[in-house]
Amino acid sequence: MAGPEIAVTLSTASVWPLRARSAFELAADLGYDGVEVMVWVDPDSQDVGALRQYSKTTGVPVRSVHSPSLLITQRVWSPDPVVRLRRSVEAALELEASTVVVHPPFRWQRRYGAAFSDLLAELEQESGVALAVENMFKVRPPGGGRNVRVSAFRPSIDPTDVGYAHYTLDLSHTAAAGMDALALADRMGDGLSHVHLADGTGAPRDEHLVPGRGNQPCAELLERLVERNYRGSVVLEVNTRAAKYAARRVADLAEALLFTRLHLGQ
Repeated sequence: MAGPEIAVTLSTASVWPLRARSAFELAADLGYDGVEVMVWVDPDSQDVGALRQYSKTTGVPVRSVHSPSLLITQRVWSPDPVVRLRRSVEAALELEASTVVVHPPFRWQRRYGAAFSDLLAELEQESGVALAVENMFKVRPPGGGRNVRVSAFRPSIDPTDVGYAHYTLDLSHTAAAGMDALALADRMGDGLSHVHLADGTGAPRDEHLVPGRGNQPCAELLERLVERNYRGSVVLEVNTRAAKYAARRVADLAEALLFTRLHLGQ
C-alpha cells in the first residue's frame, strides 16, 4: 500500500472555463489532497491574495504552482520570462507550495534560454522550492504540412537532454510527442519530482484526457511510483471544457481521482 506521502492534487486548469476558486471547492468536495495553481488567463490564478483566501476557506492547500509558461501567458505578470519565473517562486513561497512547474525556454528566448539552467539553480538555492522542468511536444508550424512537426523549445522537447535537478512528467505531452512515458520516467530518474497525470490517444495535440481513456501507461506509471518510493505529487491535469453540465465535470474529476488512488494503492 502507498503511504500518504504521494499527494493527489487537482490542477486549476482542470475546471476551465471556471475560475480557480471552483477548483478549490471541487477539490474539497471530492477529496483531493490539494491543488496546483495554473497561472494563466484566469484573473484569479494571478491573484496570490485571492488564492490564499480560497485555500483558507476550503481547507485545501496549494501544493504547486505552474508558472505562466504558455504562449498565451507571455505577458502575464511581465513580458520578461525571468520576472515571470521569479514571481512564480515568490507566489509558491507565499502559498507554502513546494514546487513550481516550468516549461523549457522557447527557441526564440535566446538570452533566457542561455541562462535558464543557472537561473533554476539560483532560485532553488535561494527559495528551497523545487523548479520542475516539464517535457513538451512538437507542434505544426504556421503554413506547415499536415505531417510537419517542429519543436518550439530550446534545445528540445525532452528536458533530460539538458539535465535538471527536478522534472515534471506529463503523460498528455508524451502522448502528443509519441514518446515512451515509462522510458522518459526512467531517464528522469531521481529527478522525477512531479507528475501531471492525464491521458492521450497519440494524436499530435495536447488532449489531457481522463486517465484510462487513452493509450498512455497511466496505471503502470502510478504503480512504478509506489515501487520507487516516489515522494512528489500526482496532479490531475485533465480537460473538462467539453462538459456541458456541472455534473459531467464532477463525474470526470471524481473518476480521475478514483483511478489515481486505485493504482497508487491508496
